[in-house]
Amino acid sequence: MVFMLFEKTLSCLQEALRAIEVKDIQRRCNANCKAQELIAHLSNTLDMDQGGEIAANLERLYTHCMIRLMDVDRHNSADAANEVIRLLTPLRDSWAALADKSEDDMRQAIMAVQQSQPRPQTQPVPHQRSHASTDENQNRPRPSGLSISA
Repeated sequence: MVFMLFEKTLSCLQEALRAIEVKDIQRRCNANCKAQELIAHLSNTLDMDQGGEIAANLERLYTHCMIRLMDVDRHNSADAANEVIRLLTPLRDSWAALADKSEDDMRQAIMAVQQSQPRPQTQPVPHQRSHASTDENQNRPRPSGLSISA
């Protein structure tokens, strides 16, 4: 989830850069505002009690990014957007590596459990019909394939 937030933030900043190039102020503003919302969400979800120094450093980084993104809109600054991209890309890459590692670890653990457990032998269960259901089916009208409409 965190990886996806970083990925979307960087995508928004790339969109803002493209908008700056073509002088599309509204598109730049929309993309930059979305990036700011995502960074604010990342900042607001930090666990300052358990995160310790790492959380405090991330909060400072996110605050710096937010200030720089204000410059994107105030000064139409591609440099500010590029700076934030340079700061957030290593974090996104770290989360991607962690997600891949976690996925590989999970896959290996599942395979180990599956290999250590004997596979149950499935026996076909004979289909038993009760006399009541057989009698009901015999008395039920059979479909003829004809359709009667009024």
